Amino acid sequence: MDRTRVTQKEALPVLDNTLTGWMKTLIGYVRSGRPDLTNRQMALLLAVYLTPGPHTVRGLARMLGVSKPVVTRALNTLGTLGYLRRERDETDRRNIFVARTDQGTGFLEGFASLIDGADRRPGRTQAG
Repeated sequence: MDRTRVTQKEALPVLDNTLTGWMKTLIGYVRSGRPDLTNRQMALLLAVYLTPGPHTVRGLARMLGVSKPVVTRALNTLGTLGYLRRERDETDRRNIFVARTDQGTGFLEGFASLIDGADRRPGRTQAG
């Protein structure tokens, strides 16, 4: 029997255990009307909010494994949305830090609620 083709029935347990919650989160996100973020933009946003700073474009590029222009483009979009902002270092005015905003905090709190809600919906397997 050729096992290279996986039927929907066979794939369902894997999808149900690993991706269904993420799918539900993304569906909730799409329905929310919030701006669509790319994976790079979301990764940058999470890096700034979930790791200790101060954050620089160079440091974020190194963390994400991308070029500084990639981070700059994502930062431009996230700055326009009000989710991140640039701040000049007062001790060395040549340095620019990437800083959190209240609007970005609110966005991520809402996104976390979507994740939490997806984990609690019927049909979702809970760990532990």
